[in-house]
Amino acid sequence: MQWRTLAAVAALLAHDAVFAQQMLRFSCSRLTIERLDPLVSPGMQQSPHMHQVGGGNSFRATMAPGDFDPVAESTCTSCTFAEDFSNYWTANLFFKARNGTLKRVPQLVNMGLQADGGLTVYYIPPYDGKSNVTAFKPGFRMLVGDPILRSGETQQRQLCHRCFSTINQVPFGGAPCTGDDTATLPPTMCNGGIRTTITFPTCWDGANVDSPDHKSHVAYPESGSFESGGPCPASHPVKLPQLMYEVIWDTRMFNDPELWPEDGSQPFVYSMGDGSGYGQHGDYLFGWKDDALQRALDARCSNDRCAELKSQTSDEAMKCTLNQTVPEKYDGWLAQLPGNWTITYADK
Repeated sequence: MQWRTLAAVAALLAHDAVFAQQMLRFSCSRLTIERLDPLVSPGMQQSPHMHQVGGGNSFRATMAPGDFDPVAESTCTSCTFAEDFSNYWTANLFFKARNGTLKRVPQLVNMGLQADGGLTVYYIPPYDGKSNVTAFKPGFRMLVGDPILRSGETQQRQLCHRCFSTINQVPFGGAPCTGDDTATLPPTMCNGGIRTTITFPTCWDGANVDSPDHKSHVAYPESGSFESGGPCPASHPVKLPQLMYEVIWDTRMFNDPELWPEDGSQPFVYSMGDGSGYGQHGDYLFGWKDDALQRALDARCSNDRCAELKSQTSDEAMKCTLNQTVPEKYDGWLAQLPGNWTITYADK
């Protein structure tokens, strides 16, 4: 467990004060790391690129809406709340050394939490402190971001990176995707690691739990933002909680100028061959038991403790893991990215 200075804790409390009693914030430890994607590549025993996955241990290549129930199929979850068998997954980050070899970047646990890698998950009700949202329904899933993007022109909202100068996240830097945060991967060495923030749309059409592109059944507010209470468009009238992921990549071991490219360009790449950062994306497949999520949202539970929900210890969550469907090496120095991706950079 990381030791934090009083200043770091103060910064965290200042950050959380914005969301006081208005968010679930909890860890989902690493369930598996493999090339598997039941949304974009259903039925494929190896999807094109590698992901890190958290949540229920029923994660597999085929999880069709209406036919597959993560609650019934899972026997454990890598998340803090024992009633959450959802799956949350993102691309992995790799470091490309000057000699061309690649190494997976491990993850740091977020402030105030305990986990084995994985990601931090947020479910945030409206910021006004009084209005409610509708929890996701059984079978619901969605995707945000586009792995083939190499420019910011069509990038969805609130996908960003933050370069921390210290391991204690001091200075913190304000709300996600503000200040010095960038859509691209940071161009300089980050002494405290790189945080990826992935925020999903908050308006639903009220009828479809999925769509062919896994995006069209959800939308953003027609004006303003979720944070400002902006209204949902008529086509997507149902307001959802704001789902957000944070992943903190521990880049400290790679902060050696002798390893970086001779021209000083940033050396990190996502597992789909993205050396720009514009292609970062997140996948979500709902799997909360019964009405547990709705109860927690209505009660405006705070952080990783909620009287409405059954919790488990961090040790219990970390024991929930899956073996790879198709064994494949992803740690140590590699000659190529898993899936043999060609690395591409920002469009000129």
